Amino acid sequence: MNFDEKILQDFPHNKIYMNNASVSMMPMPCITKMKNFLVTYNNIGPDSKESETLLAEELAKTRKAISKLLHCATNKIILTQSTTDGVNITSNGLSFKYKSNIILRGSNHEHHANYYPWLKLSPRIQIRNLEINENGFFDLTNFYNNIDNNTELVVLSHALYNTGSIMPIDKIGRILDEKHIPYFIDAAQTIGCLDEFNVNKCKCTFASFNGSKWLCGPMGTGIFYCGEPNLLLPTDVGGESAILFKNKLVYKDIPNKFQTGFRNYVGAVGLNESINYLLEIGLNKIRNIVIKLSNILRNELLKIKNVTIYGPADPNMRTSIVSFNLNDVDPHLVVNRLDKKKIVIAVREIYNKKIIRISPHFFNTEDEIMTVVNEIKRIAMTT
Repeated sequence: MNFDEKILQDFPHNKIYMNNASVSMMPMPCITKMKNFLVTYNNIGPDSKESETLLAEELAKTRKAISKLLHCATNKIILTQSTTDGVNITSNGLSFKYKSNIILRGSNHEHHANYYPWLKLSPRIQIRNLEINENGFFDLTNFYNNIDNNTELVVLSHALYNTGSIMPIDKIGRILDEKHIPYFIDAAQTIGCLDEFNVNKCKCTFASFNGSKWLCGPMGTGIFYCGEPNLLLPTDVGGESAILFKNKLVYKDIPNKFQTGFRNYVGAVGLNESINYLLEIGLNKIRNIVIKLSNILRNELLKIKNVTIYGPADPNMRTSIVSFNLNDVDPHLVVNRLDKKKIVIAVREIYNKKIIRISPHFFNTEDEIMTVVNEIKRIAMTT
């Protein structure tokens, strides 16, 4: 069985699914693994000594797989439910001094999950927004000039959910490392579709992403990388995260320090399987596939009259996300018409402007890309 045949077998579907920047499809081995886990867990007794051992083993496997992705120690990995969880653990857990400031890119050009938690802090700290160009990039000199002695955190999305633009996280990391300023990265739009995310290379202090986008894992799975746990005070506490010692509450070591209550164990099992599935293919190969599909899509869309494409033309500066509009055509109309043709894409926004977003992954094909393009051509000719 060749590569394409295996992928088609592992991702059976009766729709053309290209909304992977939101939630991706899961490979069948991931679904099978979760089913088998649930059957085993139920058979041995959900709250038994045997199940306790099983859960510990499965969580250890998942952390090991994630550590390969991030190039970090397994105990720096906190299992959450979403990217948003990691943002809030950081924003609520940091102690900010009087007159401190944090630096954000583009404020309301950001995804809400990586904007609202920081905006909530604005009554007590200063939020500095970096000016951006039409693709969401910012000037490094402007960034550098915004840093001062009161800067306590820099927040950056690795890639943008609306234009697909990839931010220079390594350059920013080197600057902040020299100045000893904590650094938070929202990596929801990159891990699983780019070649590498190395916490040591980008020198981030914290990072958050989920398992259900480009990693092809189950919903309700998230990862929070905590490089400096002593900088954060847990905002939640439970029997799993702390102990009572001499009538005083003492937090456990990480990762338990930030993990209150039970985890999504079946989700963790599925996430481990999906990560290993992608690693077996190779992230470099996945990146080459998705950018090839993205380039074909962009080039074909540019042939359609009255199409406006957003995001950088240079494939090295973007993910597989292709955002565009048919001028004077409501993006919702386009998405709804394609949905009736069993093609799944999405409406998103750049500031207040609604746009159409297509986000192919490695299991999509060139034939599917052309089918999508031809349907868009029909809409363009009839509206």
